[in-house]
Order: sequence, then structure tokens, then C-alpha cells
Amino acid sequence: MNLLADVIIPIALVTVSYALCLVIGSLYRRLFPHLRHLPGPKNPHLLYGNFIEISEDDTASTHEKWAEKYGQTYRLNGLLKANILVTQDLKAIHHILRYSEEVYHKPDVARAAISRLLGDGLLVVEGEKHKMQRRVMNPAFGPIQIRALTEIFVDKSLELRDYWMREIQKSSNKEVIVGAGLSKMTLDVIGRAGESNQRFSQSFALQLNVNHPTIGFNYDFEALSGGANSELSRAFAAVFGNFNRTILDFLRTQFVIFRNLPANPVFRNARGLMDRIGNELLQDAKEVARSSEKQDGLIWTHNLPDHQRMSDEDVLAQIPTFFVAGHETTSTSTTSAIYILTQHKDVQAKLRQELLAVGTDSPSMDELSALPYLDAFVREVLRLHAPVTFIARAAVKDDIIPLKEPVIDVNGKTLTELHVKKGQLIQIPIQSMNKDKKLWGEDAWEFKPERWGKEPEAATKFQVYGVIFLHSLVVLELVLAGGSPSSSEMKAILFTLIRAFEFDLAVPKEDVTFKRPLMVSLSRPMAKSHLPERRLPVTLTPVTRDN
Repeated sequence: MNLLADVIIPIALVTVSYALCLVIGSLYRRLFPHLRHLPGPKNPHLLYGNFIEISEDDTASTHEKWAEKYGQTYRLNGLLKANILVTQDLKAIHHILRYSEEVYHKPDVARAAISRLLGDGLLVVEGEKHKMQRRVMNPAFGPIQIRALTEIFVDKSLELRDYWMREIQKSSNKEVIVGAGLSKMTLDVIGRAGESNQRFSQSFALQLNVNHPTIGFNYDFEALSGGANSELSRAFAAVFGNFNRTILDFLRTQFVIFRNLPANPVFRNARGLMDRIGNELLQDAKEVARSSEKQDGLIWTHNLPDHQRMSDEDVLAQIPTFFVAGHETTSTSTTSAIYILTQHKDVQAKLRQELLAVGTDSPSMDELSALPYLDAFVREVLRLHAPVTFIARAAVKDDIIPLKEPVIDVNGKTLTELHVKKGQLIQIPIQSMNKDKKLWGEDAWEFKPERWGKEPEAATKFQVYGVIFLHSLVVLELVLAGGSPSSSEMKAILFTLIRAFEFDLAVPKEDVTFKRPLMVSLSRPMAKSHLPERRLPVTLTPVTRDN
């Protein structure tokens, strides 16, 4: 009885009190937001706020409408009446990104959702741990390292070309599901990356635990060939192809107390598979390193200070992050590119003419970089159809955000800066900014590769944070040394496929949408008639070359 009175009851009371404080604090911040004086749209839904309007809009016209009505900076209603600051103001964005390490972190809700699927990798951690992981991973993504990966990009693109050629030969309608083949191909690329790029290997596995230049992330997923190892490919297809979210999925991401609820079996099985393969890769690397240490006198990095190396858990968390970085973003962007080719036959023909002038099926990085129209095409695809449509941040301390364009609040007061409180949610609408007529001119909504090289001055300034730097959250986090594996791989794929096939849409144009389901991050073209799988069927016609 004394134990109950002296220990259990006090602990229970403290726990309940703490939980109530969290709930009351959360409700107070939602019902009485600090920036409630900012203009913004009305709240149409108590649970989802304005998010339904955003998810139903596949063109960014909703954000454009709000920006025209309320200005470059306004307030939005999020889930459960959360107060969100939305800004397209370049000065404000510069400030937010500049102080992303110290003040503006990814929101807890986003981090929890990513962590549940991918673990505590580079996309999740913040602060000193984030700096350490970036420092270790950074050397893998420099221009020299990406150049070394070009051969793999091209080889796997040729394999995808042959795979699709076999598919249409077996099919009477010559159709392929674009995203399915691209996802398999890009997963195979990630698996082979450590095979040809020693610095990539070193950054991924060796600097983390062992100092040996020939061990790394080297795993043949056999996704295109359908071999035994393609189980991971099927797991990824299940995860990224399944967008039916339940109420439990919603509760887990929004509320801490629900985060230990059992996960969706599809996600749980995929995560278990990634963990198992990751452990196999790590143990293989260690075993080879032990052998090499004995033979070559190499030194393990176990004696390094903790802040200079990753733990095994940190290493394992990077593996699914790499899967997403080299797999889903490139696949999504290239699917958008192929859809655009079906809608702009003149662009398709002009690209094919440029690419067929290259006298090899296996171009080097220099040869790919020397194709101006291909470069302009890729940039324009990423401008109009960024796979990640917005970036979310949350202030971890009070701050003052400067504004380039003043805001007139609901009381008629002109604001040249915003005082934000700790916990303030912020959204940067990338897709809307990439179509902003103030930045890109009156033809901002048109697909026009020719704009590159003579884009307006405002757009030139924006590019630092815009179409190249923010086109993917994953690329934003991983490409830190000036290279861009996603766009380089995309060029290699398009080079190979456009030389081999003519692309036509296999469904009516009206059947295609870029709508993004409410709790899904990536935006890609899909046929509404093929939902919920989000497929895009395309007809391929082999190109006949004149000798």
C-alpha cells in the first residue's frame, strides 16, 4: 500500500499533469496563434484546414490565388487548426534557410513520419548530429564522385531501354507503366553505386566504421532482371505505390501519444526488410575490413572520437535514406519528363535530334553536359513539376524574419519583419514559386526550355533557392558539394530513352493528374483511371534510325 501511495500514484499524477500541459499548450497555440493578425484564407475544415484545397490542386493555382490576394507572405490553416506561416518572399526564404541549423528545423510531425519509415538518417536528425552526418556523407556527392557514377547511370539506362523493348514486343498495345520501370532502374543504380565510386563507398560505409577504399554500398537488387534480390524492389513499390492512408496513419504522424501504435503491415514489412539488408551490408563491410586490416595494415576508425564517426545505428539509418535519394526522386522527376514529352511533340523531336547527333550509346559526363537543349529541358521539367511541392520548417526558438515585400496585416498595419515564436510552422511553396510570374514572366506557366540562358533577372536570383536547389527535399539535404546526382542520372536516362523510343500518352490527357494525396510528399503525373496505384501508362514506338 505504501508503495502505491509513495511511488506509483505520484508518478501517475506527474505523467498525467505533463500530458495535460502538452495538450493545453498545443490547443492554446492552435486557437490563439501568434501570427493571427496576418491575412490568409478562411478555415474550410476543422480537421484538415486548407490542406484539402492544396492536395486537390495539381497546378499550384491555389497558392497563386492566395498570393495575389494576400501578398507574398500570409497565414494558412493546417491540420487541426494549426497556424502556418506561408512565404514566397525571397528575403524571408534566404533568412530561413540560412539559419536552418540554428532556428528552423523540420517540424516534429514531418520528422516523425520520415523516421518511422526511414529511420533517424540525414533527413530526420537536426543539430550537431545532422552536422556530423552531413560532414561524413558530403564527400560522396561532389562533382568528381558524380562523374564516376555516370557509367552506372548509362549502363542501367541501356538495361531499362532493353527491358522496355522486350515489354512492348510482348504487348499488343505497346504500353508500359513508366514509373514501374524507372523505379526498378534507379534502385539498381543505388545498389551498384559503391561498386564504381570508391569515394562514394568510403563516405557511405568506410568513413563510418572502417578505413578501406574498396568497401561500400554494393548490392545488386536485381530489380530490372527480377532476380532473387528484387524483394526490396517489390517492398519499395509497395511503400511508395500504396497511398491509401488510414486514420491510424494520420494519428501516428500528428500526435506523440499515438506514435507507438502498430504500423501499417506494408510499411512494417518494408522497414524490416531494409533493416535486414542494411545489417547484412554493414556486417559484410566490417568483415572485409577486418581481413584487409590484417593483410594491408589498415587501421579501423573505432579509435576516432565519437563526434568524428557514425554509430552502427547511424549507418543503418542512411541506407533507406539513400534508397529514397537515388530511387524515388529521380524516378518521379523522370516520369514527369516523359509525360511532358508526350504533350510537346516538338520538344521531343528537337531533343531527339540533338541526342542522336552524339555518336555513342554510352556518353561520358562531359558529353552529357555538352547538350544544351537536354540541360534546358531537365531544368524546365524541375521548374514546372518539382517532385516536392513545398518545404516545411518549424522555429525552435523565437526569431525575427525580415521581409523584402512588406505585409499589410488585417488591422491595416504595414509589417517589414515578422516576429515568430518558438514552435511556429512555416511553409515555402516551391511549386508556386517556380510558376510565379513576378519571377519568371508572363509565360511562367508555359513549358518553355528556351527560357534557360535568358531567364529574367528575378528568376536568376531565385535559382539559388529555386528550381535547382529546392526541387527535391532529399537533394536539398544530400547535394552539398555542388553536384547533383538526381539531375545527372535523369539526363542519362532521358538520353538513352529518347534516342530509342517515341513517347505517346496511352490514356486521354484529361485522365492525367498531378494531385498529391493528403499525406504524401512527392508529386508525379498519374492516370486517375489507374488509382490508387498512381500509374502512368505510355505507348512506346521504337525509333528507326537512318544509316
